[in-house]
Amino acid sequence: KKDIPVANFTIHEIHCSRNIEVCCYCHESIPKTEMKNHVESEHVQVTCKCSMKIEKSLLEDHEASACPLRPAVCQHCELQLAFNKLHEHESYCGARTERCSGCGLNVMVKDLKEHPRVCG
Repeated sequence: KKDIPVANFTIHEIHCSRNIEVCCYCHESIPKTEMKNHVESEHVQVTCKCSMKIEKSLLEDHEASACPLRPAVCQHCELQLAFNKLHEHESYCGARTERCSGCGLNVMVKDLKEHPRVCG
């Protein structure tokens, strides 16, 4: 998969066919001596904590951006919880009210940070 001078092409092609394999999973050129290790380290199926089976090489990205059990932070109270529980928590958390000690009104928790600007 590289440009080779015409004068060296035949020798290069023989060398490649003896020493290099194309991975059937990712189509990368890998030395034959490293192919077993490559497949075991990059393409073996592992199970995420969410029970999804995924290639080992893709696990880190899955855990960071797609896993329903990845950590997420509530925008209202900054509690860290699993992403799949975030929406339910925020709908409760943001709608909860607390009495303002300044004006005595019940203020939604999600509005407490902004309330002092409008509080008498």
